[in-house]
Amino acid sequence: MKQYTPEAEAKFESDLDHVMGKVRSLLLEKNKAYGDSAMNPVRVFSKMNAMEQLKVRMDDKLSRLARGNELKDESFDDTILDLTGYLFIYMIQREDEKSRNFNPC
Repeated sequence: MKQYTPEAEAKFESDLDHVMGKVRSLLLEKNKAYGDSAMNPVRVFSKMNAMEQLKVRMDDKLSRLARGNELKDESFDDTILDLTGYLFIYMIQREDEKSRNFNPC
């Protein structure tokens, strides 16, 4: 088995910071453009809660990747970035729901 070197660790950390920075920038940009629509959807047609709507969005992105349907205005890398962003939002929403339901008694 190959030994994990300090150089490899530093490269991984740098790569991780780079990719997480891209996801962070995307989420901040979209939140500014669309408001808090992922965690507080308008619900014009769908009455699903935010968690279920996030699952639908993630399913759509996974379906696009699985079928190989790259869009004219959205590359596979964009789709993966969007999916990663939805997973981050999902985690934020889960933590928020857990903290609201926390009952120390």
